[in-house]
Amino acid sequence: MSLNMQGMLKQIQKMQADMAKVQAELENKTVTEESGGGMVMVTANGKKEILSINIDPEIVKSGDKEMLEDLVVAAINKALQTAGKMAEEEIASVTKGMLPPGMNIPGF
Repeated sequence: MSLNMQGMLKQIQKMQADMAKVQAELENKTVTEESGGGMVMVTANGKKEILSINIDPEIVKSGDKEMLEDLVVAAINKALQTAGKMAEEEIASVTKGMLPPGMNIPGF
């Protein structure tokens, strides 16, 4: 095996190890998004898992079920989008220079 090929294999092995580390860390990194001016707050981690939902008791008292549902959906979607962006940035820091521009890692 040529030295160039060995060097490339080492780079790939390092990238795989770094990727595994980043994916494990993403579970502990969180983002919080809100809707309705803070009436609903959703926290998600970098693995796009919802960790908590906080709903202002005043909106529950209002009895407007449809509005509450809309606010929950909006906050969840914002949190998942932000978590996805965070994950992409973390993974991009590992794969920088290794993957051609625009090439995405499946699942992120």
